[in-house]
Amino acid sequence: MQIVTAAILERDGKVLIARRKKGEAMEGLWEFPGGKLEHEETPEACLARELHEEFGIEVSVGDFYCSSRFRYRHGEIDLKAYRAEIVSGEITLQVHDEIRWVRPEELLNFRLTEADIPVAHKLAKEVKSKR
Repeated sequence: MQIVTAAILERDGKVLIARRKKGEAMEGLWEFPGGKLEHEETPEACLARELHEEFGIEVSVGDFYCSSRFRYRHGEIDLKAYRAEIVSGEITLQVHDEIRWVRPEELLNFRLTEADIPVAHKLAKEVKSKR
């Protein structure tokens, strides 16, 4: 099973999602940015590395938020989502063709990757419970 990390980056009550560009695995689907854990790497270090590689930003990785497991045709992943904060840099796209800041309750209006859907549900549910 492959461990994959995902960042929950928040700004002004909105969450960042990114769409995989054409030619990438799962092209056209939206996701919480992150990536695959490398050998002897912590999930937090993985997330910081991936966000630097994919977006050119430095982040502070915060608390673990939740996990989600999903079996794709290419294999099973264990997605570990963490809250994170951008500390420096401007977002530049490498493996994505678009980003959006969306309210948590809008997340399920997007074609998310299967592993990201439970994370989106939890974020949306949190917002509803605060009202």
